[in-house]
Amino acid sequence: MPKLSDEEIKELYRLMVQTRVFDEKAWKLQRQGRIGTYAPIKGQEASDIGTSFVLSKNDWIFPTYRNMGAYITRGMPLEKLLQYWSGDERGQKIPENLNIFTLAIPVGTQPLHAVGLAWAAKKQKKDVVVLTYMGEAATSTGDFHEAMNFAGVFNLPVIFVVENNQYAISVPRSKQTKSETIAQKAIAYGFNGIQVDGNDIFAVIKATKDAIEKSKQNNGPSLVECVTYRLGHHTTADDYNIYRTEEEVQLWSQKDPIERLRRFMENKKLWTKEFGDKTFKEAEENMEKAIVAMESLSKPKPDEFFDYVFANQTNSIKMQREYLLKYLDEKEKEIRFP
Repeated sequence: MPKLSDEEIKELYRLMVQTRVFDEKAWKLQRQGRIGTYAPIKGQEASDIGTSFVLSKNDWIFPTYRNMGAYITRGMPLEKLLQYWSGDERGQKIPENLNIFTLAIPVGTQPLHAVGLAWAAKKQKKDVVVLTYMGEAATSTGDFHEAMNFAGVFNLPVIFVVENNQYAISVPRSKQTKSETIAQKAIAYGFNGIQVDGNDIFAVIKATKDAIEKSKQNNGPSLVECVTYRLGHHTTADDYNIYRTEEEVQLWSQKDPIERLRRFMENKKLWTKEFGDKTFKEAEENMEKAIVAMESLSKPKPDEFFDYVFANQTNSIKMQREYLLKYLDEKEKEIRFP
């Protein structure tokens, strides 16, 4: 059991509830046509929040599209997250003090970016730990193994968090790898890997703290495999009933990380119905305010997405922008004068 104050444990519960409420509201918003395709996190809150909660402000995270809990824990405004899921790239204009890298949609690309930052931090002698998230599907990609090898060779302060939620969309873990665990993949690259119960937030925190301390002492990278389960669909465009049984989902529902933390807190006299009701009410109110804020934002201009491809505009990008603007102008004339 990691050393945590009563208030820290309560904060963990608040963060998990806020993440769950965000998740459920985002799903409904998509169904109402108010945001685009969304990837739910339900069931994985402990691995997301437990890993990000113990990082310092100087540390960095490299998230995927399913790490809303990590974003929320680091302090990302809820309306910015909703703005991104609405299809507005400006939602990923992350406040600089949060040290969050832009989320990765392609599977397995972000470990390389994380390792690059960790290498730069080490060369500059900065007291920084870099934590990169991925699902177990990412461990089947070449980028993952390149990143692991580079991190091992150069003894970098990076933590690979693999949220093993049992499925790569519809492909079960048994058809992704012959390894008994994901954690053991670290051995080939010369550093430690540990497998933990990803629905036990305290186990996740303990493993992450140990990995952070290891990196701080210049003892290199770690891999933390959080065994968890995606209780919802892969995205709002998915139907998990095609590839898994309801019995399986119900079995994992009994391991719900929020309910497990609630039972622990109740045993420790840290949870009351009043506290629980207040926590959910505040989370709901936060989301309602975020929705209003997101939907009050001005819409981006069509050519704005060219602004975020490169730091400095290339000639090719400039030409494409000019082509788009010309095309839109011609289309507007057609509409005015059919």
